Amino acid sequence: MGILYICGTPIGNLEDASIRLLKTLRSVDLIACEDTRHTIKLLNRYKIRNKLVSYHQHSRQEKEEFLIKQLLAGKNIALVSDAGMPGISDPGELLIKRAINEGIDIQIIPGPTALIAALTISGFDSTSFIFAGFLPTNSGKRKQNLQQYLNERRTVIIYEAPHRLNATLADIESVLGTERNLAVVRELTKKFEQVKRGRVSEIKEYFTFTPPKGEFCLLIEGTTINAKPPDIETISEEVKELIKRGVNKKEALKIKAREYQIKKNTLYKYFVENND
Repeated sequence: MGILYICGTPIGNLEDASIRLLKTLRSVDLIACEDTRHTIKLLNRYKIRNKLVSYHQHSRQEKEEFLIKQLLAGKNIALVSDAGMPGISDPGELLIKRAINEGIDIQIIPGPTALIAALTISGFDSTSFIFAGFLPTNSGKRKQNLQQYLNERRTVIIYEAPHRLNATLADIESVLGTERNLAVVRELTKKFEQVKRGRVSEIKEYFTFTPPKGEFCLLIEGTTINAKPPDIETISEEVKELIKRGVNKKEALKIKAREYQIKKNTLYKYFVENND
């Protein structure tokens, strides 16, 4: 049985490739990547000659079967995304889960990740944060999604495409208000890297007159407003919803107690008395 190597690749600057990554890309039997035209640039930069197989959201099921068969037959495969760590807002997540279910050995080759780089450079609180990935493309669903961050005290990190950035900023302003602090980070480690910090209204105005280009990470600073938490019955229902999604009961209680800054024992007692 072969080994599936999950390989973090540079998010922009090709000189961020690690020595271990390059050794792995040279030694495996084949490399599974999102876009062969993109990955070949990295290989050419370091004079690596190896077989590439495309694995993206449109070819996922067919290529997933092929890659799993190759691994079960003893082939070693490197899984890479176009940039950063595979499996983060990336179809590689499904291949990784399938390999785990098949009992295939998996090894991680860690590397750059856009969300962590963006969080670090934003200047926002990094002790606790939420990675929301890509928000829904539909404005109504996007606003509904943003509602959960109205009283969120942690930093929220979002990926966004340039053609949707202005619409997303408008929805953030509509749901979270004009005064929430944002950091918009684009083209990390590349020639035109930029960090724009300011209130929602300021950021929205800037990108109205400066057409968005490149890949974006959008960070929303946690609120400092001491909003009145919902009643304990509502919080208990939110705990039940987390449990339905697969979160362990103990962890679900801890999450909601921390979110609303109430005593865990108080929430636990109410939950047990009203749900057992």
